[in-house]
Amino acid sequence: TDLRPLDMLSEAVPAGLARGMRVFQAQGLRGFQLAASRPRALGFPASRLFIHCDRFPEEFSIIVTLRVLGIPAKRNEYIFTLMAEESPAVLLGLRYAPDKLHFLFWSQERSGGWQTRVTFPNVSLSDSQWHTLVLAVSGQSFSLTVDCSIPKDVVVETPFPASLSVRRASFYLGNRRRRKGVFTGLLRQLVLLPGADATPRICTTMNFEVATLSVPTTLLDVPVKPSSNEVLKYPYETDTKVTLGSHPRCTKQEKAQLWFNASRRGLYLCNGSAWVSVLEVKHRLDYVEEYQNLVTNSETMGIEVFTIPKVGLFAATANRVTPPGSAIYRWTDGKFVPYQNIPTYQAQSWKYFTIGKKIFLAVANFEQNERGQEFSVIYKWSRRKAKFIPYQRIPTHSARDWEAFVIEGEAFLAVVNHREGNNHNIDSVIYRWNPRTGLFETNQTIPTSGAYDWEFFTIGPYSFLAVANTFNGTSTKIYSHIYIWLSGSFQLFQSILTFGAADWEVFRIGDRVFLAVANSHSYDSGMPVPSNFYAINSSIYELNITAQMFVKFQDLPTYSALDWEFFSVGDDSFLVVANSFDGFTFSVNSVIYRWQGYEGFVAAHHLPTVGCRDWEAFHTPEGSYLLYSSAKEPLSKVLKLKTT
Repeated sequence: TDLRPLDMLSEAVPAGLARGMRVFQAQGLRGFQLAASRPRALGFPASRLFIHCDRFPEEFSIIVTLRVLGIPAKRNEYIFTLMAEESPAVLLGLRYAPDKLHFLFWSQERSGGWQTRVTFPNVSLSDSQWHTLVLAVSGQSFSLTVDCSIPKDVVVETPFPASLSVRRASFYLGNRRRRKGVFTGLLRQLVLLPGADATPRICTTMNFEVATLSVPTTLLDVPVKPSSNEVLKYPYETDTKVTLGSHPRCTKQEKAQLWFNASRRGLYLCNGSAWVSVLEVKHRLDYVEEYQNLVTNSETMGIEVFTIPKVGLFAATANRVTPPGSAIYRWTDGKFVPYQNIPTYQAQSWKYFTIGKKIFLAVANFEQNERGQEFSVIYKWSRRKAKFIPYQRIPTHSARDWEAFVIEGEAFLAVVNHREGNNHNIDSVIYRWNPRTGLFETNQTIPTSGAYDWEFFTIGPYSFLAVANTFNGTSTKIYSHIYIWLSGSFQLFQSILTFGAADWEVFRIGDRVFLAVANSHSYDSGMPVPSNFYAINSSIYELNITAQMFVKFQDLPTYSALDWEFFSVGDDSFLVVANSFDGFTFSVNSVIYRWQGYEGFVAAHHLPTVGCRDWEAFHTPEGSYLLYSSAKEPLSKVLKLKTT
């Protein structure tokens, strides 16, 4: 079987642009925009593809990368058709309607023949984003994969014909040889792969929405920064705008947009994941200097740095002693100053999140209140009072951490329950936001063992939640788990052996996805006592797409590590670890590791800390900073990253 991809777009434009076609760039990718005035000009004889045989393959895949604009509810648009010259009937075609995709084919096995329509419902493409579709056909089975997500399978009574003749037939791009129903979006890829399901060949990249098998030369991307001032071989149109102000987000939606940073007098171009400097010398981390001693109410177990739009930058400290409880600080004139005190009960961490226009801050309380009640509390930002006020109390058991996330448009909040009494093997809980009641309600419970931390992340269309299990009552050498969201709930995806795991940190470098665990100590009641419980490796894992699992990438020596924080300076990537105790003293250096490519992470800076519990990286127009909390003294420190 010939498994060579047959590129229909390249056949239509073998040497440049055909009449009725324009090249348009959107979100950093180029595609063809088709005109309705000359539909026949957008066709070519099927004999160009089927040189040795005039029969359409019985088994095949069709791969399409497109960007669909919003279309009226009753309108249908053709992505492509195959039509005989002497007949108006569609021999084969792909048609899109709002939230539906139709695959059409003509069966000539009976007198006169008839057309079969295979419909895939709930296919939402009209969001002005790029999407890649893989349609696999074999007999009565039809399978559609959108952006490498879970396939939609349909079985019909009429099988695809074993001998569909393409003699004297032509392919038409974006139409059925008529002006009505012309495709109004952008086409980037249209490939026929005979004899195979193309999904395994397509779904090997991190950027699922634009996975590529074959793209016409005309549409190939140019470098973000051209090597010279050459004239483009294939001119194209684009909708570029320049953003001013503070650091905007840079995702695939903003790709090819420009941002002017007035404070640094630099012009940046979004490459789909990060802002690339166009007119500024790159900054590199030179050294770290002490910037501010932040006196706290008591020892600080965790810090959350966040920005309230149109209000400012804040830091919330989770303090151990009650009263006075925990505090919120506001960045004013280049320093954090006290802003609000909140009663907490041996608070462990804060989590800032938003739902629509609502702004929330959740605290994880470790101990009971004065009445013997054990609650963690969600606070809501009052625009009128310019303060956080209590919103919802949730029963918890020695809560360590909150994690907020959104899946398929729904908001969730997960709490880590560390123990109940002396029992560390208890359930942690995931809550779902009910928009009717305006409250979080229990959605799912997950068994955990002395858990410390949740970490949510997404890879392509998939959502994951990792838990750091610390202690099961007898040992810290236990499995921590990664869960994947499937069919409305989290299900076990992978288990990783950890040693008193206190934190997970997910981060990306280019197209690579990493997951770092902070191992705090090694203890097992049934094993000989080690020379040092706390001098133990923490590990970095990397996602292996082929194996569909995280595999160990690197071990780093740590001392009762409690937190990892990933940050970037210019083009350089860094990890800082919170080393808290070396078995003898809490005055132990925490370490900044620099990403060195093939070498992995290499120690670059050693920072004196005391009982370091948490790190937070943040940026202001004046520069980049690190903030660390101490669990052993009422003093946290702001460090400034000095660059060259």
